[in-house]
Amino acid sequence: MKPITEVAAALDVAPEHLLPFGHDKAKILSAARQRPRHAKDPAKLVLVSALTPTPAGEGKTTTTIGLGDALSRAGQRVCLALREPSLGPCFGIKGGGTGGGRAQLYPSDDINLHFTGDFHAITAAHNLLAAAIDNALHFESLPGLDPRRVLWPRVLDVNDRSLRDVVVGLGGKTMGVPREGSFDITAASEVMAMMCLAEDAEDLRARLDRTIVAVTRSREPIRAGSLGVVGAMLALMRDVMHPNLAQTLEGTPAVVHGGPFANIAHGCNSVVGTKMALHLADWVVTEAGFGFDLGAEKFYDIKCRSAGLDTAATVLVATVRALKMHGGRSLAELEQPDPAAVEAGLCNLDKHVDSVRAFGKVPVVALNRRGTDTDDEIAVVRRWCESQGVRFAVGDHFARGGEGATELAAAVIEAAEAGTEPLRPIYPLDASVEDKIAAVSRRIYGAADVAFTAAARRDLEQVTALGLQGLPICMAKTQNSLSDDPGKRGRPEGFTVTVRGIEINAGAGFLVVLTGDMLRMPGLPKRPQFHEIDLADGVITGLR
Repeated sequence: MKPITEVAAALDVAPEHLLPFGHDKAKILSAARQRPRHAKDPAKLVLVSALTPTPAGEGKTTTTIGLGDALSRAGQRVCLALREPSLGPCFGIKGGGTGGGRAQLYPSDDINLHFTGDFHAITAAHNLLAAAIDNALHFESLPGLDPRRVLWPRVLDVNDRSLRDVVVGLGGKTMGVPREGSFDITAASEVMAMMCLAEDAEDLRARLDRTIVAVTRSREPIRAGSLGVVGAMLALMRDVMHPNLAQTLEGTPAVVHGGPFANIAHGCNSVVGTKMALHLADWVVTEAGFGFDLGAEKFYDIKCRSAGLDTAATVLVATVRALKMHGGRSLAELEQPDPAAVEAGLCNLDKHVDSVRAFGKVPVVALNRRGTDTDDEIAVVRRWCESQGVRFAVGDHFARGGEGATELAAAVIEAAEAGTEPLRPIYPLDASVEDKIAAVSRRIYGAADVAFTAAARRDLEQVTALGLQGLPICMAKTQNSLSDDPGKRGRPEGFTVTVRGIEINAGAGFLVVLTGDMLRMPGLPKRPQFHEIDLADGVITGLR
């Protein structure tokens, strides 16, 4: 692999703007964006998303990497813009988040585990604020702070269902004020969301200052700025705002920065990372997941709207496996050839194609090929795309790297050169919160109606009382279905989305809408992925 200094040099990043972490990864200092752009024309941003996935995922990141490598092989100046993996999936069900096969990031093990320490710094900063709140309770130093109305949880970057609901402050008078609390996974931390949406360090400071951490007995908000801890939080995150630089196995530069989940947060890499890549390259390929209904909706309605971004092309990743699942086959049957099940599952892909078009975008369907896929099964998807007027390409990048994604790269270049309409968000910001939720539920999920629990209605009243109705919404919904019921595959119809709560993320600048049984701290499966991971002679094994 190339030394990271050579990867940076290919993007004209000056040595003084690089903070190396060893020989194979580095941070690009924010000052690199102050140098003039290398080309007159702006870079083209390509979004990669997917249909509703199987539990193992459909290879969005793998396809993003393969596409980037293929564009690089075609002589384009390319930089990927990806999320940092969370330890939760690494040790849970899905495994790591650095791609697979020949379409991987390097150094994969480092990126999947500790990388440059961003996740740890965010965890520490988040929990420092939690400690400051409990310290203020203990010393009664903040008038009106009520232990029953603390909104700020603690976070940890592993899946641990036992920490979803906890009691803190036990042990006597000197141990703090007893109260109920909770843990979220770090990927769901509002500090993570704030970092990923902030334009720079001062913007991050302003977001931290205005974060609502508690509500008084008179329902007045208490913000983090009143606790005197924001400066220390920023000190912990001194280097976090600088994007990380890595590379693919083929040497394509990759900015890897930020890591919110899409089912419980907004599912996109950082704004500063994306804008750094756009400044340094001519083509930037990014991804948002899980399916288009989650990450891509938030990418367009939250990230692009707040950061002034737009895309030149939109890729939808599909797999024969996922289509067979949506066609009624069980997970155990997905390796068996079944063109009829593939055809039956096209209803799910059809809905996501509709959703891409709802934003004014033109989809390119990328079939992420597996070794068990048959030509007859692939032909079903190709014929459907042709009948719908949708560009289609088969990608064999897992097995062949960038060479296996040349057809996809050609389709993406063609789509970008054909042009696209400016972004059309799904809802206006001045709509009511109920109307925003209804717009996403009906137009993106295909719901017939939306229902609000009594608790959600009370949350709506609080949002109105604080004058925060103008914020965009971030839907927390299962990734396993277009609906809020994870058991409904395919393209559900006639269902009602049930909203059970609304959390205010004033610093991040959105409202988190809780639907179904979605929890912000995942649990481990019966046989977690950590059983496969080991260290032998200093080499990590089993991390996939």
